[in-house]
Amino acid sequence: MKKPMRIISLLLALLLLCSCGGAGEAEPSAPETPDEQTAEQPAEVSNEGEDVPSEGEPDSIQPSQMELLNSALVPQADEDAYRTTYEVFVYSFYDSDGDGIGDLGGLTEKLDYINDGDPASGDDLGCTMIWLMPVFPSPTYHKYDTTDYMDIDPQYGTLEDFDHLLAECHARGIRLILDLAINHTSSEHPWFTTAADYLRSLPQDAEPSVEECPYVDYYNFTREAANGYAQVPGTSWYYEARFWSGMPDLNLDSEAVRNEIAEITGFWLDRGVDGFRLDAVTSYYTESRLDSIAFMGWLTDTVKSQNPEAYLVAEGWADQGTYASYYESGIDSMFDFAFADGDGTIARVVKGTTSASAFGEAMESEEALYASYNPDYINAPFYTNHDMARSTGYYAWDDGSHTKLAGALNLLMTGNAFVYYGEELGMKGSGKDENKRAPMYWTEDADAEGMCVGPQDMESFEMKFPSLETQAVDSYSVYVYYRNAIRIRNSFPVIARGATAVVEEMSDKEICAFTRIKEGTDLEPVLVVINASEEAKTVPLSGDGADYTTLSAVLTVSEDQVALAGDQLTLPAFGIAVLTR
Repeated sequence: MKKPMRIISLLLALLLLCSCGGAGEAEPSAPETPDEQTAEQPAEVSNEGEDVPSEGEPDSIQPSQMELLNSALVPQADEDAYRTTYEVFVYSFYDSDGDGIGDLGGLTEKLDYINDGDPASGDDLGCTMIWLMPVFPSPTYHKYDTTDYMDIDPQYGTLEDFDHLLAECHARGIRLILDLAINHTSSEHPWFTTAADYLRSLPQDAEPSVEECPYVDYYNFTREAANGYAQVPGTSWYYEARFWSGMPDLNLDSEAVRNEIAEITGFWLDRGVDGFRLDAVTSYYTESRLDSIAFMGWLTDTVKSQNPEAYLVAEGWADQGTYASYYESGIDSMFDFAFADGDGTIARVVKGTTSASAFGEAMESEEALYASYNPDYINAPFYTNHDMARSTGYYAWDDGSHTKLAGALNLLMTGNAFVYYGEELGMKGSGKDENKRAPMYWTEDADAEGMCVGPQDMESFEMKFPSLETQAVDSYSVYVYYRNAIRIRNSFPVIARGATAVVEEMSDKEICAFTRIKEGTDLEPVLVVINASEEAKTVPLSGDGADYTTLSAVLTVSEDQVALAGDQLTLPAFGIAVLTR
């Protein structure tokens, strides 16, 4: 039924465009009456020749207003780093060899789910960049403790498998970035084991010699016990290991270490990798933010000298003022922690503990803050990641409406927006880290081909919302909502690239209205109006929003529809409208 329904959707979308205008029109088409313009679905649609649900069957496979209107949008090709990025934990994504562990071959098989390379298909999620959590050899399931930075962990495949994945990504217009944890290595890395063996071989009071063992300079060794340090077994020596003893911190002041890092980044960039996600940058120098920023500046310069188009995004888990200052390094992006997690701006707005207008105001404020450190910054908004409880658990008794709205808020922010795998399905997972990295919920059948078993210590729990298999044919599912939100983001390039300006006349505790404009370009400006309440709201188009008269895209959480009549915009509960001039 999927393809016939898509045909119906396209036909209905054409009918809708006659009444509400398209994304690229300068003026709306004439409505049936002089003062009324709506995006309502036609009352009667012939299904002759098509499968029609019988009485008692769910009608959720019928196209929603959201699908009908948004199907006419045309996603634009991304030629820069303002993208929509999908974070993948390979271990739990898709298994191609039957061992229960996800691998690069499995991810390659599922690339069409992320992006099939055809903007017109509408069958894919639409993400245009992939962030791979660590894929290098490691003794742990999470692989943030590396033993070889220039190879692939055997659980995931080979370098040849990686090259094939990369080629398939590029063929679809997907860029790929690697997770690079260089604050520390594994204690099983040859650099560390060689240095530890050398220290064990020294007489008790002898001092190590870099000439005899260069690797003793790769780490921060000392004879003094201190917090954040672990003892080298069998010696009186200690080494810095701020996370745990299995992750010895590198000495980033060492010229030899910096040469190694430059060789590593060059190795992957030469293979065609599009950039790196930098892990734990605020821990580069635990006691000195300025030294951490300076090192990140060196790393940014090094990578850009190897490939000026390479993209860098860094994790600086700190308050906004602190991670904003890291933009002084010249890095492209810093993850925007202020908006993320269960107590971030997005969740507070969705819960109603923060006014809707505060969402727009916070975006305005941070855009000025980041630009003050680096005018060429690219924000990296995200809602959840592998270290955070999944968002479905943030909202008690949620029927999916809150989860959907929160996902949209993230995707309507500027910059390169990140989506953690499974969030588009409303997957669950909280508590220990393993629970947050559960198998991708392709199907309810845990024994189905390709399904992963998940991390060994993951607890058993049931998902709140159905699997992709079910959600893909439900017009009101979390998945279909996310797919539409990404399509809107990709179809209006100004959403990612423009500047936010709150329309105060239209905004209040429950409504957030803002324009997104990129001065000096031909990018079409938009007005975004968000109803963050559980009741329908009618908002007059006023202030700087009065010029936006074409209803070009919508996001709805139910069958209730968005309507524009004259200058009166009606939004259903949790509804969102995108208007153009």
